[in-house]
Order: sequence, then C-alpha cells, then structure tokens
Amino acid sequence: MSGVTPEQVAESVMAVVGGDLKRCSPFESTVANTELGDFRIELDADVLKRRGYQKYLQEIGIDLGDGQVRDNLEQVLSKVAGLIVPLELVGPPVPWTELARLDAIRRQLHQAGARGTHSSPFYAFGLHLNIEVSSLAVGNILAVLRAFLLRYEWLIEIEDVDFSRRITPYVQPYPEDYVAHVLDPGYHPDRRQLIDDFLNFTPTRNRPLDLLPLLAHLDRERVMAAPVETELIKPRPAWHYRLPNCLIDEPDWSLAVPWNHWMAVEQLAERPEALEAECRRYLDTPGGIKRWLAGILQRLWS
Repeated sequence: MSGVTPEQVAESVMAVVGGDLKRCSPFESTVANTELGDFRIELDADVLKRRGYQKYLQEIGIDLGDGQVRDNLEQVLSKVAGLIVPLELVGPPVPWTELARLDAIRRQLHQAGARGTHSSPFYAFGLHLNIEVSSLAVGNILAVLRAFLLRYEWLIEIEDVDFSRRITPYVQPYPEDYVAHVLDPGYHPDRRQLIDDFLNFTPTRNRPLDLLPLLAHLDRERVMAAPVETELIKPRPAWHYRLPNCLIDEPDWSLAVPWNHWMAVEQLAERPEALEAECRRYLDTPGGIKRWLAGILQRLWS
C-alpha cells in the first residue's frame, strides 16, 4: 500500500488487536505481542531493509559504520523511498475464523488514507494469501495445483487483475508446457519428481501461485540447490497465492472476497472425478495444449 506512514500502519493494527510498536530500523517495524501474534511493517525494498545501500557507498570510499550519521541518512532514505516504494504489512498465521479481525485492520488502514492498486498506473500492489495446505501428501498438492491451473483464467477475470500487475514479472502465468504436463491425467509424480519438474519447467517464484515456499518446506536442500531466488524463499507449509489486487482504498472491498475465490480452487481439488474431467477438457480444447502447439507452429512458419 501507499499513502500512509509506518506509524499509521502500526496504529491501525494496534487499534484492533493491541500490541507494542518496536522499530527495528527506519525501514522495518514490528507490532509485537498483539492478540493474534506479531505483525511486520516494512518498506518493500530489500536493498534498504538489508542495508544493501552501504555496499554501494563503500565502493566509492564512504563507510558509514554505525552511529548517528547512518541513522540520520536512513531517516532521509526512508522518507524519500516512501514516495515511490510501497509499504507492506505482513500478518502472523491466524485461523480463517479470525479473518474478520484482519478485515477490521484493513478498514482502519482505509480510514487512515491507505491507497491500493487502482490509485496509480504505477501501483502494481498485490494482496498475498498464504493458505496452510490441508495435507502434505503429493496427491493433495497435485490436486490443488491442477485446480488452480484450471481456474486461473477465471480468477484473472473475477479478480479483475489490474493491467499494471499483469505486465510485471511478479505474477506471470505458468508456461503452457508445464500446464499441459501437470494436467495430463497420466501424471502421477512422487515428491521428488513433483519438485524436480517444477524446478525444470518454471524455476522462479514469480508466478500467481508461488510453489517454492511449499516445495522448500518439503525438501529445502533440493530447492535451495536450484537456480531460483533462494534469498527470497521462506519455506512454509502453505500455498503462496499472490494474484489478487490490493483494493484497500475501496470501501466495499473485503479480504473475504479473494479468500472465497481461493476456496473455489480447493473445492474443485476435493472432487477428483470433476477435476480429471476438467483436465481432459482443457487439454482437448484450443485454450489448452493445442493453443501452445499452435503457437510453436506459428513461430516455426513465420
């Protein structure tokens, strides 16, 4: 989000679930000891959060070290960066039954002036949901992945995903050859093959459903040895769903909206016969593998 300061974000959290504000740096804060756990507030720029800017200064002979000079510079950097770098509020794991309380925090942020995706053509802001997997069994993971791939175009439409987000590298659709590979009803991988296939076909976290945190939870060593964004992967037993817009400045928006859209994915995954029928239908229509093959043929003949 933009339009609010880290202090206003903290106040919005504390107004609903209490807690104590702890400033880690001008770029990061924590609202600790709330009724739901700890919330993080941070400028969404790793070069600032990890003080990577110091390396660039050192390359030209400037060593800030610790102390007042560095603190003063970071205060200035924080204010300037706040004009162009979005703020991110990261919540703790909570039961879905507490979604209404998170929504109350969202309303507080709205009232404080937070702005979301539609406020500017340059705001490719998103809402990320990390939904705990119901089972770590490969069959369950594959079913949900298939259901997501089948519902992807519907999700794009019903979420009305902003153009600014569609053209960024962060939520690019899965390549069609991987989609066809996964939706093949004869595909029955074990855990190792599921991970290897993902890493071979699409070794990146920049997908609307980022599987790397979940796969790293299953086999951290295997994933971290691959050519992926290892420094950004945080292993956890959850689906990292990052497709929805952030519509925090729209008064009628609710976190329940993207949550319910995701539940349509899980509901399809729980119906194996319907899921297999949709897989076959997808592969047998121009919208699926035939569209991919047609694209290859067109490039060969052009």
